[in-house]
Amino acid sequence: MGHSQADKAQSRERILEQAAEQIRDGGLESVSVGKLMRSANLTHGGFYGHFASRSDLLLHALERALDAGSAAFDARNGKGSVEYSATVRSYLSRKHRDARTTGCAIAALAGDVARADEAAREAMSAHIERFIGRVDTALGGDDPDKAVFAVSAMIGALVVSRVMADEKRADAVLAAAKRELLAIQQKE
Repeated sequence: MGHSQADKAQSRERILEQAAEQIRDGGLESVSVGKLMRSANLTHGGFYGHFASRSDLLLHALERALDAGSAAFDARNGKGSVEYSATVRSYLSRKHRDARTTGCAIAALAGDVARADEAAREAMSAHIERFIGRVDTALGGDDPDKAVFAVSAMIGALVVSRVMADEKRADAVLAAAKRELLAIQQKE
């Protein structure tokens, strides 16, 4: 018996949601098609009714994770104008650092995507460019290099803080980056 288009769409959504969460937590290589399909209560063979290949799935899961990160950013900061200091404080918070599966997908997956195919790098590049654009606008839009630096420093500090085994040192990384990034705005 065939499945309706609505059933197929719901199945695809379940697969993508689970894959996006999994890659944010464990990286691109953490996805096993067989395990993913079982966790979505689907057969391994049914996978190819939704995706052309594992690479196709990973690209869509990456885009889903990046879109979820953008949506979370919008929820915290609003879709319109971004307030720079609030963005820095929110991004470089302990809460954000500890939210690996729901936090910034750029920070969670940058290392993996740097080694991935061009399509994955292009997908993440587009999200990074939007992040830079929003920060540039928040900083007044007069020096795009400041926004590039600020976004790079935020992402880098979040990654380094997540790596640190000592929680006090991890917190210190966030605090130092936050202090220096907030000073950028005060120098203007």
